[in-house]
Amino acid sequence: MTEREIETKLAEVDRLLNDPETRMDPHRVWSLLAELASASAPQPAPVPARS
Repeated sequence: MTEREIETKLAEVDRLLNDPETRMDPHRVWSLLAELASASAPQPAPVPARS
């Protein structure tokens, strides 16, 4: 996920939580947070091939 995509998702979460004119959608908030968490999770190191 690019930096731009992360910023866009964070902005949407912020809007959903803080904009009084936006209807709260808990499912969407959790979905966005799950995407962000998986994008920032450390990737496992590659396993070297045995020779």
